[in-house]
Amino acid sequence: METWSSPNVLETSGPSVLSGYDPQGRGKVVPRRGEWLQQHYGLPLPAWLVECLQEAEPAAESCRHQGPLEGAALIAAAFDFAWQQHQGQERASGEPYISHPLAVADLLREIGVSPGVIAAGFLHDVVEDCGVTTADVEARFGREVRALVNGVTKLGGIHFVNRTEEQAENLRRMFLAMASDIRVVLVKLADRLHNMRTLTALPVAKQKRISIETLEIYAPLANRLGIGKLKWELEDLAFKVLHPQEFRDISQQLASKRSEREARLNATVELVRQRLSEAGLGQVDVNGRPKHLYGIWSKMKRQNKAFHEIYDVAALRILTDSLESCYRALAVVHDTFRPIPGRFKDYIGLPKPNGYQSLHTAVIANQRPLEVQIRTQQMHQVAEYGIAAHWKYKEGGSPASGQAEEQFNWLRQLLNWQQDTADGDGQDYLASIKDDLFDDEVFVFTPKGDVLGLRRGSTPVDFAYRIHSEVGHHCHGARINNRLTPLSTPLKNGDIVEIMTERNARPSLDWLNFIATPTARNRIRQWYKTSHRDQNINRGRDMLEQELGRHGLEELLKSSAMQKVAERCNLYTVNDLLAAVGFGALTIHQVANRIREELRLQAPRASQRKPDPTPTAPAPSSRDPSTTADRLRGDPILGVDGLDFRLAGCCTPLPKEPIVGAISLGNHGLTIHRQDCDNIERIPMERRLPVQWNPGHSEDNTYPVRLRIDVMDRVGVLKDILTRLSDANINVLNARVRTSRGKPARIDLSIELHSAHQLTKTISRIRAMADVLTLYRAGIS
Repeated sequence: METWSSPNVLETSGPSVLSGYDPQGRGKVVPRRGEWLQQHYGLPLPAWLVECLQEAEPAAESCRHQGPLEGAALIAAAFDFAWQQHQGQERASGEPYISHPLAVADLLREIGVSPGVIAAGFLHDVVEDCGVTTADVEARFGREVRALVNGVTKLGGIHFVNRTEEQAENLRRMFLAMASDIRVVLVKLADRLHNMRTLTALPVAKQKRISIETLEIYAPLANRLGIGKLKWELEDLAFKVLHPQEFRDISQQLASKRSEREARLNATVELVRQRLSEAGLGQVDVNGRPKHLYGIWSKMKRQNKAFHEIYDVAALRILTDSLESCYRALAVVHDTFRPIPGRFKDYIGLPKPNGYQSLHTAVIANQRPLEVQIRTQQMHQVAEYGIAAHWKYKEGGSPASGQAEEQFNWLRQLLNWQQDTADGDGQDYLASIKDDLFDDEVFVFTPKGDVLGLRRGSTPVDFAYRIHSEVGHHCHGARINNRLTPLSTPLKNGDIVEIMTERNARPSLDWLNFIATPTARNRIRQWYKTSHRDQNINRGRDMLEQELGRHGLEELLKSSAMQKVAERCNLYTVNDLLAAVGFGALTIHQVANRIREELRLQAPRASQRKPDPTPTAPAPSSRDPSTTADRLRGDPILGVDGLDFRLAGCCTPLPKEPIVGAISLGNHGLTIHRQDCDNIERIPMERRLPVQWNPGHSEDNTYPVRLRIDVMDRVGVLKDILTRLSDANINVLNARVRTSRGKPARIDLSIELHSAHQLTKTISRIRAMADVLTLYRAGIS
């Protein structure tokens, strides 16, 4: 493998400090001093990096003969290369761009990662921003660094916005990268933290978008990886941007009584130290710590309290040298102060999924609640730095122990959910991921005594699918604490759960109403998808018929609109779409809304097509306006593409009049209104569809029209009007007369006409009568 000194790798853009420096001009490399290094690079360097640069030359000379760069030489070469590649680039704040990868690498070193990860921190932007290829990175720094840089580059395009399918896909990419090498996400988290620290240089809208991403995904992810140090700062920085007023209020209130609070906490610390020393626990570190601002604000929101009502804004932490000392220290604390019932949690005996271990308790000290955490020094390192504290990597980046791998079993679950939802809508996957990152867990026991962590609210069905898919599929009952219970019973901490199975038992769709975990939900849907495809297709067809109406459904299912809807749902055929609706992967409302949207898009294109030269058989006239649309289905209106529709009785539109379709509430398909109908203004825009009359449709059909006529009240006036209509061969569906002493009579007529032109002639004929005072069409504004 070629090293950083090889002339065959990428040419750099400026002089490298690692190429040698000879102030005497004799060509001999001399040791560098920190001051000269700071001056050469033009920015302040942390002491650890200066040491690496000073050690780099002899280490590099050794590597020329022994293999790839390692340790200090690798870190120094990565920084020097990144410095050269980013020369001339600036951040939005105006600082040299190299300050960002330098800060990322500094954060990674603080976490305690390996030199290869620190090198990736320096190089994480060179591929995307500087035109460097991953092959160049591998040639200079080895395969491990190349894999890390490549993984971070792929995650660089991830932005969590409102486009659900894209967001779900981005999450899938992130967790795939984590499965390949979880250190990739360590680099990404460090990158995000420094970006949050320097967020003020960006526009406000972008600050809020990035802060929402941070609070919804990156902070919970840091928590899942056990890196509390990153989680707390990410949350506080995002809180400052998203809720600036609340951030200022809490900061000011904390500062206003800081001295009083610190004096009270220091007195408590001294008392605890004294009592621990008297109990023979002298080698114990006791200190007080303030809670981070976002945690205080979240507690205020959760408990609906004001700041002055939150007493435990600080906590006591006790670090011991052994596991036994933790429980002895707990006894001393409970003997010194009165414990608060129900607030003790043993995360040493039952660790959190991210590996966190500690004893938590709450006591009354100085007449105020005080939270106390007790753990060993090793547990504290895990709590602060997560996986970096206890994962040792082999070459290539895989975990060295099966125990560490088991502690992150949740990551494998995320990947399983990804596979299960690959052909469904992104909404479920997205909700599953976010819920799982945030959710608390409940810990239960198998009959053999093994501990399983499940999402809070889980049931025996969730437990069964956590054990194995087949156990879930054949589950027909459960015992909790040796008592038969319904499968919908929520599990509690400490429950012993036994699943009863039967060969002929099968999953029930009713389980989807109460299960809590994505694993169980997706396994049930997968089973129904593969085992009952024909039944699922029929069920989906029935559900679609109930939503859109029976008539015209077959034409709709064969239309191009349905195929496009299937493709939008990441499915290949309309039958796949119906099956997905049938077994619950897609909701009927999702599909119906997409059908309506697609029909709305296709309506303008349909109106531009030439009419079919094949004549359409005319539908017989009818005296029932409610059934006219059924007999004219698919012919007179363009833009409905097989959907069930009817003509509105309020405005009774006629051919060649401007019309608009309205999606009816319930299962009534579309209602066709005149554009000047009184009722159309009350219908929201999202329920309106652009439609128009088919100019090539036969004019033999008749349509109902309602007329209102005010006339002089005399004997025979109705007969005269009906005679004129009869002479014009116009059928009268209904006639109603209302009279009032001393006032004109009102006649409401319902007649059948072929077109708007015929309506105009009919109105003119009636208005010509001497007894007619006013005449207008009912339902028109």
